[in-house]
Amino acid sequence: PISPLAHMFLHLKNILTPEEIHTARSLLGDDAAWIDGRSSAGGQALAQKRNEQLAQGSPASQQLRSLVLAALQRDPLFFSAALPHKIFNPLFNRYSGATNTYGDHVDGAVLHSKTPDQWVRSDISCTLFLAAPDEYDGGELLIQDADSERRIKLPAGDLVLYPSSTVHQVAPVTRGARIASFFWVQSMVRSTEQRQLLFNMDMNLLKLRSTVGETSSAVVGLTGTYHNLLRMWADV
Repeated sequence: PISPLAHMFLHLKNILTPEEIHTARSLLGDDAAWIDGRSSAGGQALAQKRNEQLAQGSPASQQLRSLVLAALQRDPLFFSAALPHKIFNPLFNRYSGATNTYGDHVDGAVLHSKTPDQWVRSDISCTLFLAAPDEYDGGELLIQDADSERRIKLPAGDLVLYPSSTVHQVAPVTRGARIASFFWVQSMVRSTEQRQLLFNMDMNLLKLRSTVGETSSAVVGLTGTYHNLLRMWADV
């Protein structure tokens, strides 16, 4: 259920069930408590951000926040990839009509999460798509990666994780509405490179276990190496 990409760009499939997607969409219709997305933007983003955001204090936001966090907690690949220490409370946005784009920007390094009340260092940025790709034109998440640009537009219920240090944007939506949840993760392992190594080791250990079994001396030894590296690099 995972499409690995270089440099910790990860596509996690089916984070939400079809029933959860239906619930989310029913709470994010035209009558939802949409407000100007610039209300949560920092100085750099104010000039670039033109979208709508669900009011954080609304009952729908509270229900959806719990739904997304529960889905993340049950997904072992999300834990392996992100090694989360803190998760910024999930937010929800809509791009459509005249509020249809978010230009190039870099996410703030330290962000204040309201629920719970805490500061979160943004190591990993996450977008959980809630609208199907055929429901809207445009709206790709464009991420600058070295000398190339990634264009990401995923099925509803799928999640992309990428380094918060990257320059990225949401391309203009020219038809329909792009609806998504977004949030940030402060990882136990600050270094992107170290998280990449740990994730690669964990994925290969899964393959090895399926081949030679859990009690193989090679599996036991490599599992010990994984945890010793995590012990060396993690801050909790």
